[in-house]
Amino acid sequence: MLDAVPRALFTGLATSALLKRLASRYGLRRANSFAHRFIAGESVDEAIRTAHALEQDGFTVTLDLLGEGVASLEAAAAATAAYVGTLDHIAPSGIGRNLSVKLTQLGLDVDPATAIDNLRRLLDAAEAQQFFIRVDMEGSAYTEATLATLETAWRIGYRNVGAVVQSYLRRSRADVERLNELGMPVRLVKGAYREPRDVAFQRKEEVDAAFVSLMEILLAAGTRPAIATHDPAMIDATRTFADGLGVAPDAFEFQMLYGVRRDLQASLVADGYQLRVYVPFGAEWFPYFMRRLGERPANVGFVLKSLWRERDSAN
Repeated sequence: MLDAVPRALFTGLATSALLKRLASRYGLRRANSFAHRFIAGESVDEAIRTAHALEQDGFTVTLDLLGEGVASLEAAAAATAAYVGTLDHIAPSGIGRNLSVKLTQLGLDVDPATAIDNLRRLLDAAEAQQFFIRVDMEGSAYTEATLATLETAWRIGYRNVGAVVQSYLRRSRADVERLNELGMPVRLVKGAYREPRDVAFQRKEEVDAAFVSLMEILLAAGTRPAIATHDPAMIDATRTFADGLGVAPDAFEFQMLYGVRRDLQASLVADGYQLRVYVPFGAEWFPYFMRRLGERPANVGFVLKSLWRERDSAN
């Protein structure tokens, strides 16, 4: 039923200036608000406080400064400066030095060469303060350009950067092998964008099978792989394969989003696994949240099911 929800509805909500103003005014003000469960706040200070609390509970973190793709070189430069400023703000806080970025914010749509220059500026600043930068993967239209940009940075000599691969893309096996050959750390996800059939697997069982296959390649031959999933079946498959291969729990990590399946997150840490939480924050949280729902309306159901499962496990 949720798959039938028009994508245009969420797109319209995301671009509504009135709703954005109301969301910014009220959505994150109450600690028990629905949005606050999944968004740390609008400021980096709020994100740092959230990260401190998570680390005290045994998790590691990566902060994700939310924002939209830019349409000008000036906006790309401003976004790059904002990322660098975020590094400067995080560094003295004592939390883990890990940041997630999107190349469309650095100007990939405007000029790929400029995006590489902006990424190098960010990586230089990150290297000086011992940060790791994870470049998130966006829709399939950006996959090759993103990987090519990362390869360029890697061949120049940057080693404080990692990639993301989406298991539902038909090309992803070749991409994992390509990144493994470089030695670049890979974060494996299922993928959340709506993609055509010739580009991506459409059935859940196909996506799951691809995820397991890629997970096995990464654990067997990858560099510090990150297995990002909230799916208990994928987690069990990862644990079983790692045990059978003799991969130590600290040789890879699981990753999940802030506020999703907190019960599962806690159980993995209790079992001795590393669990990194993606902590999104920023003034652009409302369009980000709406667009993520609009890209795949079934995500609404996933969030509601997650809340229900946690309620059941707490009773």
